Amino acid sequence: MTKIAIASQNVFTEITFRNLISVFFSGFSVSSPLQLDSPLLNLELPDPEEEALNAFEFLERIDKAWSVCDRFDLQTEIWRGRILRVVRDREKRGGDARGAGFLQWLREREISKTRAYSLIQLADSSDELVGGGLLDEASVNNFSKRAFLETAQAVPEVQQMISNAANEGQEITRKQVRRLNEDFLSVTSPLLPDEIRQKTQSNLLPSRVVAPLVKELSKLSESQQDILRGTLKDEPEVDCIKDVTNTARWIAKSTDTSLSLRALQSSDVSIEKAMQEAQRLDALGVLSDALAQSQVIESSVLKLYTACKRLGGLNEKLWIESGSSTPYLRDLIAILQTLSGATMRISLGELAGGKRIRLQMVEESVDHLDPPPIP
Repeated sequence: MTKIAIASQNVFTEITFRNLISVFFSGFSVSSPLQLDSPLLNLELPDPEEEALNAFEFLERIDKAWSVCDRFDLQTEIWRGRILRVVRDREKRGGDARGAGFLQWLREREISKTRAYSLIQLADSSDELVGGGLLDEASVNNFSKRAFLETAQAVPEVQQMISNAANEGQEITRKQVRRLNEDFLSVTSPLLPDEIRQKTQSNLLPSRVVAPLVKELSKLSESQQDILRGTLKDEPEVDCIKDVTNTARWIAKSTDTSLSLRALQSSDVSIEKAMQEAQRLDALGVLSDALAQSQVIESSVLKLYTACKRLGGLNEKLWIESGSSTPYLRDLIAILQTLSGATMRISLGELAGGKRIRLQMVEESVDHLDPPPIP
């Protein structure tokens, strides 16, 4: 019998592998691996017009067929990922460092960059689990595609548990992997105070509530974690855990957003102290939204500036090519110039009562920028 000893700060939890796995995989039948060397995939689908077949039996047979396709598709996707990885590495070795050759190869085969790299990630996950000796090659067939990716992203102890179960012939679903990972983190994470871990181990706190807290706490600095842990020690209850999870999420979001805001890069304002004050006013969520909207405005202005410069250049080319023989083209260019000049006038549409908004864009050097007036 395999045992896994998990160490926390003051608590040692010994989990018996077979007992823990049986909780998550009980009631699931063991199916033989799909034989991928067969040239065709043959499935027995129910007759949709068979009246003797009730709805439960119909859906059960459909779900079974679907799961077979999912496992078959997983093997196919893994090999596609390996193919793409070989092409990428080859082009990177023989071409430029930007991977232009690989992108061209994808375009010729109408494969999006996002899908290509998701397949490569799947192949990397297979190498990690199978190549690392955790999972037998044939046991990959016992996973759904999402369950396989979820396992690759889980903590090493959960990977070991899931791999052992798959090697024993158990069918693995994403829901099972996620639940096991949540339970494991909820009873072992050193980011949680002992009070939370002990109550979770005693089933007094649900892991589905505690696990998101662990995820959000991991994004914070140690000092921020200590403050929130103090709150949890005083009130280790579900409502407090949810509140602290939201607070941690807002702090992490505000911190990430502030780092990308150009308006804050040249200032000496303390974001952390500002967040502490907002938290004291119970307005941390509002601050997080304000920073996010500021980021949207900055990004929109940069895109607007780039688009206006490009439109101005295109208008200039059209004006040079046109003349008195193309009066309608000149009229169209004149209208488009209202959107690319230093002052732009844009209609807000009929829903706004036909109102217009006027924008003035002025380029200035950093030395000549005046601070904005405080309302």
